[in-house]
Amino acid sequence: MPSAADPTEAEGLHNAVPRRLAEFHAGRAAARAAMVTLGLPPRPVPMGPDRAPLWPQGVTGSISHTATTCVAAVGVRKVWAGVGIDLEDATALDPLLIGEICTKAEQRWLGLQPAADRGLLAKLIFSAKEATYKVQYPLSGALFGFDALELSIDRNTSRFEACFQEDQGPIIAGAVMSGMYVHAAGLLVTGVAVRQTEVAQLTGR
Repeated sequence: MPSAADPTEAEGLHNAVPRRLAEFHAGRAAARAAMVTLGLPPRPVPMGPDRAPLWPQGVTGSISHTATTCVAAVGVRKVWAGVGIDLEDATALDPLLIGEICTKAEQRWLGLQPAADRGLLAKLIFSAKEATYKVQYPLSGALFGFDALELSIDRNTSRFEACFQEDQGPIIAGAVMSGMYVHAAGLLVTGVAVRQTEVAQLTGR
């Protein structure tokens, strides 16, 4: 499995602490391993000026990590317009952050869930929005807050939909991106992928 660090990937991290460097290189190693799984050469993934990964030509992807685990997802760009993945420890979200991360509708939905589940479900909303943000950013170049997306979660199918509350670059208000989540081994993983054939629907073009 290709895991050797590529010095060109971490050129913007000269002053980073060892833990940050280890997380960074582990994520890049996971990305290169994912490329190999797709039958692609394991090419470097440097960091752009906005600190987002710069994927090789013909490839799109996403990287995420916790303090102990990292994950990467990649796709062939001619098929996938974007891929977003987020990895979180499966712990309750700090209650003080719920009002910042969750819309009023999401808070009402949380209030209807079993009390013991609400903290983790709030973390799920956070993670799903992070994954959606990652998949939309290469398409829109837009920076926005948590209130720009509103989540609908189906606990029976482990799926969710993220609806854009206002225009974000070429992505129109009301556009919806669909994703899935997994809760296992003390981790929460959310993922969103947009096919090239779906871009027109998201942009109204």
